[in-house]
Amino acid sequence: MIEFPDPSLANEEGLLAAGGNLEPETLLAAYSRGIFPWFSEGDPVLWWSPDPRMVLFPDDFHISRRLQRRLNQPQYRFSWDEAFDDVIQICAGIPREGESGTWIIPEMISAYGRLHELGYGHSVEVWEGDELVGGIYGVLLNRVFFAESMFSKQTDGSKMALARLVERARQEQWKLIDCQFHTAHLERLGARKIGRAEFLAVIRQPPVDRLYSNK
Repeated sequence: MIEFPDPSLANEEGLLAAGGNLEPETLLAAYSRGIFPWFSEGDPVLWWSPDPRMVLFPDDFHISRRLQRRLNQPQYRFSWDEAFDDVIQICAGIPREGESGTWIIPEMISAYGRLHELGYGHSVEVWEGDELVGGIYGVLLNRVFFAESMFSKQTDGSKMALARLVERARQEQWKLIDCQFHTAHLERLGARKIGRAEFLAVIRQPPVDRLYSNK
């Protein structure tokens, strides 16, 4: 298992280290220390621990009347871990404003697929009929969901996925949903920035807790 530097050594952008691998043991060790991988194809694995950290506490989630109405519409169906591979593939391929490529490269897809097989990688899916119209995936470890990416193929698709994720978070008493970096979109939904020290204090527990890694 790779040893990581102390997160306090990260630079102003949050970059902490380069190199290593994406084996399950490495990824779980990283997440348990508030560190995550983010890099482009052709680069070494880059490890990040930003300060401040964007997080969503389940009770802070803001659900608009429009979103609530959409969640109640009968044409939508919601699932957990029913189409993890499809969700990550769509997240990798969907165009995003201001981005010309994707960091969800084949190496990352394979790595998170292994985490899913081990019961740590999870997804929420939003269906309209047989079509997958929204979703979110990430890593669940010690009652913290480390969200990696989400997508919408129609209005509010990713918001509906996040709403169902928050419902599960409340039911299972998760501590928080990690959103990594600030975006205005997440802020409107109730996410906020907290300091790295506070974030680490919340997540510091034994590295692996299988109780909340529901396959």
